[in-house]
Amino acid sequence: MVETSHRSGFLPSLADPFRSLGARVADWFAPASEASADDGGYRISMEVPGVADSDIDVTLHEGVVTVTGRKQSTRTEKGETWFFSEREFGSFSRSFRLPPDADGDRIGAALKDGVLVLSIPKRGDTAPEGARKVAIEKG
Repeated sequence: MVETSHRSGFLPSLADPFRSLGARVADWFAPASEASADDGGYRISMEVPGVADSDIDVTLHEGVVTVTGRKQSTRTEKGETWFFSEREFGSFSRSFRLPPDADGDRIGAALKDGVLVLSIPKRGDTAPEGARKVAIEKG
């Protein structure tokens, strides 16, 4: 005997319409980012379309760089027989732990075409901050 129920996929779940909405909200609150490195340093790129540079803060604390921001935009379109208005508001925060050889004192940030790029040069020495080499005495 075959048993069917609303959980087996026969009838759609009441939450189905909200699944894609949840993904869209999550995408906004965690902007897409990518990190890369080369011989000279590190680069973090983050998509923040519609966010003004005055609404973005970049901070560094104990080797962690944090980007916070707030989006406030309004778009209005008018036609002969219709009117449409869309508003988007929200805040986000992303944090990235820097590698030990990153020079956090020289982080640079640039915003262009909705992409925030953080440039973090490497230090000349590769010892972690606050570390020191201990000499070994020969006996």
